[in-house]
Amino acid sequence: MRILSIDIETFSSIDIGKAGLYKYVQSNDFEILLFAYGFDEEPVKIIDLAQGEQLPQELITALCDKEIIKSAYNATFEWYCLNKFWKSPIDQWQCTMVKGLYCGYPAGLKAIGDAIGLSEDKKKLLTGKALIRYFCMPCKPTKSNGGRIRNYPKHDMNKWNLFKEYNLQDVVTEREIKKKLNNVNFPESEQKLWEIDMLMNACGVKVDKKLVEGALKIASIRTEQLLTEAQALSGLNNPNSVSQLKEWLEHETGQEVTSLNKKDVPELMKNTDSKKVKRMLEIRQELSKTSTKKYDAMEVAMGTGDRVRGLLQFYGANRTGRWAGRLVQVQNLPQNHLDMLRIRTRISQKSKFRRNQINLSVTFQILSHN
Repeated sequence: MRILSIDIETFSSIDIGKAGLYKYVQSNDFEILLFAYGFDEEPVKIIDLAQGEQLPQELITALCDKEIIKSAYNATFEWYCLNKFWKSPIDQWQCTMVKGLYCGYPAGLKAIGDAIGLSEDKKKLLTGKALIRYFCMPCKPTKSNGGRIRNYPKHDMNKWNLFKEYNLQDVVTEREIKKKLNNVNFPESEQKLWEIDMLMNACGVKVDKKLVEGALKIASIRTEQLLTEAQALSGLNNPNSVSQLKEWLEHETGQEVTSLNKKDVPELMKNTDSKKVKRMLEIRQELSKTSTKKYDAMEVAMGTGDRVRGLLQFYGANRTGRWAGRLVQVQNLPQNHLDMLRIRTRISQKSKFRRNQINLSVTFQILSHN
């Protein structure tokens, strides 16, 4: 069976680090800039899509040919990006990164390359990252760049040619890593799990958009109220500033305040009789809460259909093979404790009883009417 090794370079105005791959690709301005590929051991080729070149029909056909395995490092990225324009079923793909993680190697092309002994020029790697920032992300408009918000190949052809070399080299590196890992038997069961994971993450989880927006608005209003109250109590410009609050507390209590961490604030409250200080510390506790952070993450990552995609990372913990949370961190949701469960059970039972009363009443009215 033939192997098609692939590496692409892309542009999107969405921050992939904050919003995730799926919303990044769903952006209206997403595009594939460069497409480097190589069949088996044939020389690597590159298609300069940013400058008008088109994929040859042989390559388009190969993307959906079940007799050709598509391979990439972190294939999730290539697979999802390419499927926005060309169909390529997931069961025809293999991921070199996942196989490396299965073997206990670290994630990242450079990290695994170092671990298995591939030589790579670090300076070249740094140059590659700079080129990605230059061509793959929006830029800040300035007088010197004519107020543009994006860099195209025409703005620096020397950099663009270097970027193409970088793209080609990634395919070469991925193939070398694949060769090194060929002696390891990657179980078919793990391959199938990875395919399921890809489809699961691409489907995502439906989020109540109105609830998220409402929760964030309430949190914003409450934060403003607390800051206004804290400013009135202390006279500080920014009561949320740790340094300013420390200085104010030391002045009010006459004691040194070394920390305002979550564990230290209750102890400070016990050691003071000042109502003003206690209230300031209570406000500090409320402002420090991270209970709305997941709503922030949901809002940022929410894509088409009000769904958040890419919530779990396959082989996120490579020593155990377990999934790791990403973006919203659904593996770290607030816990339900026994007391809370008892309260919810009583509420649920009362609600069920009330629903039954309503159903009986409606049924009686219907029967009476008939």
